[in-house]
Amino acid sequence: MHNITNGPKVIGTKQTLRALNKGIVETIYVAKDAQKQITLRAQELAQSQDVPIVFIDSMEELAKACHVEVKTATAALIKN
Repeated sequence: MHNITNGPKVIGTKQTLRALNKGIVETIYVAKDAQKQITLRAQELAQSQDVPIVFIDSMEELAKACHVEVKTATAALIKN
């Protein structure tokens, strides 16, 4: 799957934005089927910090990769 499966992570757009603002994000993951207005800010912030963005096909697939039951629009892998 993706590195998000096993590494330290935050799940959800609010947590992803918080981690990006702290400068501790290695990679962000964005579900392709999530609403743009929800994910756009995280994507822009990641791009401005040269943080790689990985697109996942669906919010359900991203949730599964993160081992959570609730669909999620974004998640982030945290630097060790």
